[in-house]
Amino acid sequence: MAWTAWDEETSFIGRAAELGVIGAAMRESRLVTLSGAGGVGKTRLARRIVTSRGATEDGVGWADLSSLRNAELLAATVAGALGLSDHTARLPAEAICAWVGDRATLLVLDSCEHLPAECRDLVGDLLTACPNLRVLATSREPLRVRAERVVEIEPLSSVREAVALFADRAAAAGSPLMDDADHRTAARLCDQLERLPLALELAAAQLRSLSLARLCAGPYAAVDLPAAPARARPPRHAALRTTIGWSHELCAPLERLLWARLSFLPGSFDAETARQLAGGGPLPPDRVAPTLAALCDKSVVVRKDGRYRMLDAVREYGRMWLAELGGERETAQRHAEYVLARTRQAHREWFGPAQRGWYRRIWLLHADIRLAADHLLATDRAAALELIGNVTFFWVCSGYLYEARQYLQKAIAPSTAPSTAPPSAPPDGTWVRGLWSLGLTLTLQGEHRAAHETAAACRGAATAALDAEGLGRVAYLEGLLHLLEGRPLAAASGVETLKSGSGAPLPRRPTAAAALGRLVHVFGLTGSGRLDRARQEALELRDVCAALDEHWTRSYAEHQLALIAHLEGRAEHAVGHARAALDAKRHIGDAFGIAMVMDLLAIALADTGDEPAAAYAFGAAARFWDSVGHPQRGTPEIAALRDECEDRLVRSLGRSRYERTFDRATADDARALVAWGADGGPVPGE
Repeated sequence: MAWTAWDEETSFIGRAAELGVIGAAMRESRLVTLSGAGGVGKTRLARRIVTSRGATEDGVGWADLSSLRNAELLAATVAGALGLSDHTARLPAEAICAWVGDRATLLVLDSCEHLPAECRDLVGDLLTACPNLRVLATSREPLRVRAERVVEIEPLSSVREAVALFADRAAAAGSPLMDDADHRTAARLCDQLERLPLALELAAAQLRSLSLARLCAGPYAAVDLPAAPARARPPRHAALRTTIGWSHELCAPLERLLWARLSFLPGSFDAETARQLAGGGPLPPDRVAPTLAALCDKSVVVRKDGRYRMLDAVREYGRMWLAELGGERETAQRHAEYVLARTRQAHREWFGPAQRGWYRRIWLLHADIRLAADHLLATDRAAALELIGNVTFFWVCSGYLYEARQYLQKAIAPSTAPSTAPPSAPPDGTWVRGLWSLGLTLTLQGEHRAAHETAAACRGAATAALDAEGLGRVAYLEGLLHLLEGRPLAAASGVETLKSGSGAPLPRRPTAAAALGRLVHVFGLTGSGRLDRARQEALELRDVCAALDEHWTRSYAEHQLALIAHLEGRAEHAVGHARAALDAKRHIGDAFGIAMVMDLLAIALADTGDEPAAAYAFGAAARFWDSVGHPQRGTPEIAALRDECEDRLVRSLGRSRYERTFDRATADDARALVAWGADGGPVPGE
């Protein structure tokens, strides 16, 4: 489990008293909520608490809820934050409870105020089921869960701290406070702004274009944030509303327009997204970049590592102006079209040198894909089906299997309760891909009967549409089902000849569909004992993938080469192929595949005589199997090899040493485990 902070590049100033109160509260209660007005610094305090706690928990999950617009996906978002990649049909809340169990875990829920009831219910369930879980929440209002300890976060406690923060940000803006007179002027301004941190940061940013004296003179714009219930509008919002309104008044007209348009985006974004979404009309696309830079100078937009974001309160203000301009519907449609176009490109380029980059970009676009899918489900279900079909293979590796299935079922059967039986529809490539994607999610969640039915419907649709790519993909899906059900002969024979009207063999040119079919064929050959042919085809497929700098298919080809080498008694080669598979995996994720490879690496290491490393690799495999919700699942022929090897290791090392080494791996960081598996080296802790 891991977390990342967005804005730790700016210095953290003051707050010693608050940190002490929060620390004491967390020692006394398993649920602590930092409550207070927007812009008061709740998130920064939560980050500081997490970084200062050290290794007091087995792991930390940081769930940023600010970008979540669909309440139905709250538990799935939290599951992702905790490192789950669940491959079961369980609800995400059940998966979280099973995954956390009795681990000492800290879960941070940041920005709960727009989902109070849903957060309340989820937190209550998790705290009941997980005795060693602690939750730190940030919200403009308490969650109102039993035994909740609420810490009210006020503005900076003293003028001294406020001036220190303002002076730091003023220096960053290129206008440092020069003398005592400047500090006295700044102190008056800080009091005027009620020592609210975000208000101070926005004001300091104006020093790039205003003098300190002009900054203190105003005039402040009398423009409010959008209307909201009184319980969500503490009096302290007045200073923030005033400062944001003033920042808006000081923006040029094109800067205000860009602010409004960008406020539609749910999370962080890149420059290309800004240009595509916001360029047009009075703001030409070639003016977006300099206008965005101007908003960064004013701290309306924050930039880090080539990506941009707005703070919640600033985004709220922009959404108010977007509504005033009457641009919400047009912006939503434009956003959905842009996201759909990006996913089309990702789908086209999945099998090739761009694959690795697309896995990262699709991960970064996650909140945008959700938002676009929600919009398209209400306006164009065929486009929604295409959108999710384009990203399902990416989402499976990234741990979003549950939500992929939910979106696919809504797009396929929107007027009925979720069903695994797809209705009839005009056959085309979008429909075929949607059925294939749904069949894949059902297969990986272990619902094989429903997956077979969906695969049959997909085959029929692909045949009717004369969709060669679709037929290749359905051959992969059917072969995967056969493999997981212990029928390698059926998997191999089903791929050898596509059951189309012409009976044409699977094309061998390097396309995604052909590569998937050839991969299943290799698995089937290996499982049915035809090792010479399996090795030859796996090597050919591996070399094609290597030439294209493709990672997903190559990793599974290396997995099969490792298994073949083990079956042929070539232990060192098996280790090498398993490490190569993990090297490919670390570029794309795929917890399920990593677990499979780790098991093979453990078996191969044991064969070479490196028994401690084998025990550690088995622990690493268990760590990943746990995260996908399956107790060492995979193709059935591996189970006997794994059990025999583990028994041998226990006899050789002794149960106590084996379990210590095994348990050490299960507690280690997932990325560190993959790096160790790929690179080799000594066993950590030995």
